[in-house]
Amino acid sequence: MALVVFFIMGIALWHFTVFVPDRFWQGIVGAFLGAVLGSVIFGLIVQEASGKDLGDTDLSTALIAIPGTLIGLGIVYAIGMRSEEHAA
Repeated sequence: MALVVFFIMGIALWHFTVFVPDRFWQGIVGAFLGAVLGSVIFGLIVQEASGKDLGDTDLSTALIAIPGTLIGLGIVYAIGMRSEEHAA
């Protein structure tokens, strides 16, 4: 169940990328992949490190996904910026 929470939080935060200049790698689809993969991977790492089972969910489960989403979006944005610089 925690995996679903991480996935949904990634999607929810991805919606706010419309307020950021579109310099993500592969555009809005790349931002979606970065947000979802970042939240799921980071969430799974923290969930395992804290000793919780993937079936255990609470409010902290949803909050764990926020930094992972931001990290994933940051990586995809940095890749997009770098590829834009090389193309110019």
